[in-house]
Amino acid sequence: MSIVLARLLVFGSSAVVLVLEILAGRLMAPYVGVTLETFTGIIGVILAGIAFGAWWGGRMADRRDPDRILPPLLLVAAAFVLLAPVLTDLVGPSMRTAGPVEIVTLTTIGFLAPAALLSAVTPIVIKIRLRSLEETGSVVGSFSAVGTAGALAGTFLTGFVLIASVPTRALVVTLGILLALSGVGLGIRASVAATSLGGLAALVLVAGAATAAVDRPCQVETRYFCAVVELDALRPSGRTLWLDTLRHSYVDLEDPTHLEFRYSKIVGDVLAELSDGPLNAAYIGGGGFTLPRYVATTRPGSVADVFEIDAELVDIAEEDLGLTSLDGINIHIGDARLALPARPDQSYDMVLGDAFGGLSVPWHLTTREFMDEIRRVMADDAVYVINLLDYPPLGFARAEAATFRAVFEHAAVIAPPGYLAAERGGNFVMVGARAPFPWDDLQARITARAGTEVVVTGDALDAFIDDARTLTDDFAPVDQLISRPG
Repeated sequence: MSIVLARLLVFGSSAVVLVLEILAGRLMAPYVGVTLETFTGIIGVILAGIAFGAWWGGRMADRRDPDRILPPLLLVAAAFVLLAPVLTDLVGPSMRTAGPVEIVTLTTIGFLAPAALLSAVTPIVIKIRLRSLEETGSVVGSFSAVGTAGALAGTFLTGFVLIASVPTRALVVTLGILLALSGVGLGIRASVAATSLGGLAALVLVAGAATAAVDRPCQVETRYFCAVVELDALRPSGRTLWLDTLRHSYVDLEDPTHLEFRYSKIVGDVLAELSDGPLNAAYIGGGGFTLPRYVATTRPGSVADVFEIDAELVDIAEEDLGLTSLDGINIHIGDARLALPARPDQSYDMVLGDAFGGLSVPWHLTTREFMDEIRRVMADDAVYVINLLDYPPLGFARAEAATFRAVFEHAAVIAPPGYLAAERGGNFVMVGARAPFPWDDLQARITARAGTEVVVTGDALDAFIDDARTLTDDFAPVDQLISRPG
């Protein structure tokens, strides 16, 4: 085997492992979301596959002719690469609690085998190229460097280019085809029996057909989410936007004042307690753009700055959720944490936080430092409202409430009594204000519409927070604090 071919094989197989590592997050997102725990599980399983593959490949290279085991190895790896989306989609629906065990299990089922098989390529190639013990160090060192370079190339190319331009399953199929062609070509070169190559090639074809046959769980795969727009059978004009595992937004195409979700009704109640007239509002997360349109309709002349990190969600809102060029809705594509520092002091009458990555709010949008920035852009009589999810024992909800309490002179948590007592969980709404806010009037408004939620402030809020620690940029383990539905 020529040195060029050997290096290409090591470079390519190492690159594919890291491409798969990134794609695993996309393929698993509809079932376990995209969180720090998700990527921790993926990285750990892929590393285990790399370690096992390197050990197993070295043993195989010592026991058999390495030139003849490499072609079938690549063909089997191609089959498992193609089966990764199939296995993920078959097993994923049973893993929706998305705890560490489920994440590691799903990753293992879908991605351990291809990572191990591809990682076996390097020691086999090294054995082929190693001609004497005197050159062991230079041969092993050079191929280790080539493999690392391939891993870097796969990481950067996928994360910065491919994810944004090519559908995930198309990437998987392309990888499978390239590996299969490499295996067949090497098999012919090494005079591997045609029957063996044909049988393994047939396995690859079956795996590819299975990948094509399994329905995609996503209607649209954006850069960040698996998105599905679902029609409401009971309300013909109703549409629900699902992002990964979360029912994110509800839009009535004919009535922008309709608020379907409990948390959105609470936000509507808070807005009703603000002074009459147009509002200058900032929205951290656009999603279905339900609340920006609600404010634009109920308070004509309002100006909205919507900070949405995913440009393709804006396209979905325009194409499927009725978003039009309504006056006063300004959409800014990018991370609100980066965008807010450019806004003038006291710019907004209301700031709404409604951004999610899986079940959790992205950690950098939960900290005291970020809330200090929000407080800076709030007018004296403005409010900051955030929607979040948590379940007993409410580690995240209590910590975020502690952070609100530390930043704002006046703060409240609003949720049903069972949630506040940590008997069950779901959406919590938190409100922070610089000036005194009419909490009693807000409670009366909620009660008047037959809402069961309780507005918790003062000593009761302190009791809810208990000894929870304030979230900061230095300490915000949101993915670990948040609990999931049982």
